[in-house]
Amino acid sequence: MFIPRIALELIQKKITSGKVIVLTGARRVGKTFLISQYLKNLNEKYLLFNGEDFAVHELFKRKSIQHYKNIIGDNKLLVIDEVQNIPDVGRILKLIVDNFSDLKILVSGSSAFDISNETGEPLTGRKKEIILFPISESELKNFEKPQEKFDNLSLRLLFGNMPETFSITSIQEKAEYLREIVNSYLLKDILAFESLRNSDKLFSLLKLIALQIGSEVSIQELGKQLAMSKNTIERYLDILSKVFIIYKLTGFSRNLRKEVVKNSKWYFYDNGIRNAILANFNLLNNRNDVGMLWENYMMSERLKYNHYKEVIYNKYFWRTYDKQEIDLIEERGGKLFAFEFKWNPTKVRIPAAWKSAYPDSEYHQINNQNYLEWV
Repeated sequence: MFIPRIALELIQKKITSGKVIVLTGARRVGKTFLISQYLKNLNEKYLLFNGEDFAVHELFKRKSIQHYKNIIGDNKLLVIDEVQNIPDVGRILKLIVDNFSDLKILVSGSSAFDISNETGEPLTGRKKEIILFPISESELKNFEKPQEKFDNLSLRLLFGNMPETFSITSIQEKAEYLREIVNSYLLKDILAFESLRNSDKLFSLLKLIALQIGSEVSIQELGKQLAMSKNTIERYLDILSKVFIIYKLTGFSRNLRKEVVKNSKWYFYDNGIRNAILANFNLLNNRNDVGMLWENYMMSERLKYNHYKEVIYNKYFWRTYDKQEIDLIEERGGKLFAFEFKWNPTKVRIPAAWKSAYPDSEYHQINNQNYLEWV
């Protein structure tokens, strides 16, 4: 099944001479395929290179304007896939951008970690970043019959939205594919960064995060459970964020004494990856974590929606010391929006402390009946 990606529209909208479009995202989310789709309908000459090819490394090694003129010729677009593999590529791209005023540049990389290391500072003010996420609900809306939506949604809570899972019909094969992604791509990639050696501790950290979706996570407590220092835990979490496995949500406060902001919450970009780490693909009626699955799924879908819509906002959770809480707070346009996630619709009860402290805010419950209006 071919599902048009919103990120393709963003590339078409943003690409311009004098800037580098940097396409990032986790392994296996379809970056290379997306680039091929962009080039498919292009009516101008382009050059396409693969950064994993050592011959390409040699080609770009000599940092000379005339040398690059000889390479680029009369092409109007330069495309480099897996750009982070090219040594000193940030300075190479800066030199090209600054001296080829009519050239458009599109590069991709498998993680923010790689890209920031290789292209970070040299491209300050010269790049536009686009994240390619797993398939989003907004990309699926035209591909499902109304009577199929609930059953398909229930499966996505378990197996997530990695593109290849949509072409696999067997539940068992979906599970095997996701386990293979975790073992062969994600963890191996992470361990390659900065010579990380302790795969068991890294996997245990991910399992602990997976079991605490929707709950505040204490770095100190994680350190005690894993017999690791606070600094090491923080470093591992930072790397896991940069390879698009997990992301952080911090607490919201306007300095009211009752509000808690000390710890953070962590979520997975994809439910399927989370469940693969726990080796649990039981159907919803045989699970006790449906609330966690729904909260994680909605958090990530909203993240995709806001990124693709280019919404400028801040995001938080909210909790008080007497355990009143709200799953997601969005701050945008000078206004607060509060969202509570419930798999099944229930009567809306706004926490009294929130209502009293922020009477001008909006409050919404997001459930399996109304979620499409939101994502």
